[in-house]
Amino acid sequence: MKTTIKLGLIASCLTVPFGAQALEFAGYLRSGVGTSTGSGKQQCFQLPGAQTKYRLGNECEQYAELELRQDLLTLDDGSVFSVDAMASLYNRYDRALKFQGENNGSARMPQMYAQWSNLPSLNGGSLWAGRRYYKRNDIHISDFYYWNQSATGGGIEDVLIGGLKYSYALSRKDNLYQKEYATRHDFNVAGFKTNPGGELELGLSYIAKAGGRDTNSGWALTAQHVQAAFLGGKNKFALQYGEGPGTGLGYTGNTTLDKSSKSYRAVEFFDWQVTPRFGGQVEAVYQKDVRPGRQDQNWMSLGVRPAYALSEQFKLVTELGHDQVEATGGTRKLSKFTFAPTWSPKGPEFWARPEVRLYYTYASWNKAAKRAANELAAGSALSDTGAYGTARHGSNVGVQVEYWWK
Repeated sequence: MKTTIKLGLIASCLTVPFGAQALEFAGYLRSGVGTSTGSGKQQCFQLPGAQTKYRLGNECEQYAELELRQDLLTLDDGSVFSVDAMASLYNRYDRALKFQGENNGSARMPQMYAQWSNLPSLNGGSLWAGRRYYKRNDIHISDFYYWNQSATGGGIEDVLIGGLKYSYALSRKDNLYQKEYATRHDFNVAGFKTNPGGELELGLSYIAKAGGRDTNSGWALTAQHVQAAFLGGKNKFALQYGEGPGTGLGYTGNTTLDKSSKSYRAVEFFDWQVTPRFGGQVEAVYQKDVRPGRQDQNWMSLGVRPAYALSEQFKLVTELGHDQVEATGGTRKLSKFTFAPTWSPKGPEFWARPEVRLYYTYASWNKAAKRAANELAAGSALSDTGAYGTARHGSNVGVQVEYWWK
């Protein structure tokens, strides 16, 4: 609970000396309860070796974020100095809420930084320092942050030069859970106009050799094209490549890997809202990991979540996802389907929140997936010691609320 106390002190400091009209409040919440249809507590379905899982009716935790942002000073040149703080809470459905010792739950401060924005000397760019969610790109239906430059550090952001926006960040830690500090440099150039409604962004990450004889330097390159006004939504296509610790692609990878270790990734996904009542998201991900002397693997993921609103506040939402991993021991496969009648008081669109969902989820997996789960994820849904025992299929039912606000 120390984190909660810290946030309270920060909020008090921000709100007492400054006008309430300058305080911005944002947040996110998902919570609910579920059970397996076989043997009790809900267990979620994720394939060993896959970096994500399809999340509708397949999230086994409560999670919340509370963010406060305060403008402290506006200068004569129009630039603004502000501070931002965020607290997060995570807890599994089937665990008691504890913050000390066991990994049953956690309270964290994933963001706490200062920013000087809209600087004329930087053509509208900004300076920042602290712990920050920074230039995050994700696929919503699988919660996959494939290009995520979040950092504890500082940088220069979105400096406009010749119609392009340049950014640089220097950090020592990607996130709260990174075990080893490593100096990382992230360079971004955005705003290349490729076609009507289309823009290209390029990013280079360099991870310096960390302390210790067994560590190495590495790098990663990302190219991403965003197409606006695509079927009423937008399309994103990204290509990524990394070597050594750069094989983390969107993150700092294993610092003991050398340049012979490589990762390749292609990401394609788009949102659609072809009518006010029919929207959704579809994704395709392919990743190849080459690890000489270790275990190579290929991961492929395909998924779609369509939503059709029968009325202004009631939707029928489904999600179908398939993950496949080629690795030593055979090709692992997992398919998952969810049906979720959903109430959404904010309207019929796909992105309208809050949503309250009743859901039924069914999943099936093959023998190779079960063998991998027994070896790598004992106690998980796919393993013999999970809720479904020796079976290679299972289902869950439950209710969930999801809400975000700004």
